Amino acid sequence: MAENNNLQFEELGDDQAQAKDAPAADRGGMGGQMDDTDGPASSRDLEAVYDIPVQVSAVLGKATMQVSQLLKLGRGAVVELDRKVGEAIDIYVNNRLVARGEVVVVEDRLGVTMTEIIKSDRN
Repeated sequence: MAENNNLQFEELGDDQAQAKDAPAADRGGMGGQMDDTDGPASSRDLEAVYDIPVQVSAVLGKATMQVSQLLKLGRGAVVELDRKVGEAIDIYVNNRLVARGEVVVVEDRLGVTMTEIIKSDRN
């Protein structure tokens, strides 16, 4: 899957877009002491992690086979996966299951639409 490092901020609300463009000293959040009155974390609180690269994988299915079977595969070979057509695919971020989704076609490329977010048991 092609890697896309160009994140778009068009979906941010007006107050979030302005916070994104404000100087670091005016943003608060991660740059200094956290204020308990701020409430839930906003996009400006997460700005420190925006540039951290993550690996995103969309798994269509899995198959188990012996090495001898693998070596016999050639161009055009079909490998049967453990999923049915139309079944949700797993979306992993840094090898951790975070969502399920569906494969979509956008122009001439494959993409993934998230349909379910998987909540983590970690605290």
